[in-house]
Amino acid sequence: MKIYIVGAGPGDPDLITVKGLNILQTADVILYTDSLVNDELIRKAKPDAEVLKTAGMHLEEIVDVMVDRVKAGKMVARIHTGDPAMYGAIMEQIVLLKKENIGNEVIPGVSSVFASAAAIGAELTIPDLTQTLILTRAEGRTPVPEFEKLRDLASHHCTIALFLSATLTKKIVKELQAAGWQDDTPVAVIQRATWPDQKIVRTTLVNLDEDMRKNGIRKHAMILAGWALDPNIHDKDEYRSKLYDASFTHGFRKGVKP
Repeated sequence: MKIYIVGAGPGDPDLITVKGLNILQTADVILYTDSLVNDELIRKAKPDAEVLKTAGMHLEEIVDVMVDRVKAGKMVARIHTGDPAMYGAIMEQIVLLKKENIGNEVIPGVSSVFASAAAIGAELTIPDLTQTLILTRAEGRTPVPEFEKLRDLASHHCTIALFLSATLTKKIVKELQAAGWQDDTPVAVIQRATWPDQKIVRTTLVNLDEDMRKNGIRKHAMILAGWALDPNIHDKDEYRSKLYDASFTHGFRKGVKP
């Protein structure tokens, strides 16, 4: 006995994986976070599937339904926004399911961080500029561990992607400035990436809070910060990968001497 935990992707119903869609279309019971997952995607379920919205349900209610349906011989799919591994709150569901001897299979999905990068045509790891991406959140009602404070993470001066932090922009600016980030560091904010009402705001660190306020962005937003987000980076020749350099030799190609 097992349930399927499926990443629905960031919003666009076409961005679910083929495997995820197959499970969605086969499942007898579907539970989905209706505040985050696109209803258009859920409509792809088979006509006689039992579809349950979980935005108003607490953990035990959700798990009780899954346990009941699986033990009744039903195929159950739990649909999560983005990728379940990132702030998906799947661990506590799995713990309770294991107590009932019910297994699970997690199907990855397209995370909002990568959908956001795609929306602005950005590569988050640029040779000779940054080769590291930190995925994190600002500290608000949910605390972060002692060694994961944003100021400490920002000290690496790499690309940072901030989930669930749209109401904490004043804190973000202060923490990054304290880590030595320049006021003109590029920042991109993508609200509801890949949805029809997607909104993109290009700004700088010092103007982040004000520009988000002016655009009314206080939820459902990914904040990407760092020099990889420079909108003019495509005009700079100093940052080029060796992968396709004619003089670079690797296992599939001999380099050409200049």
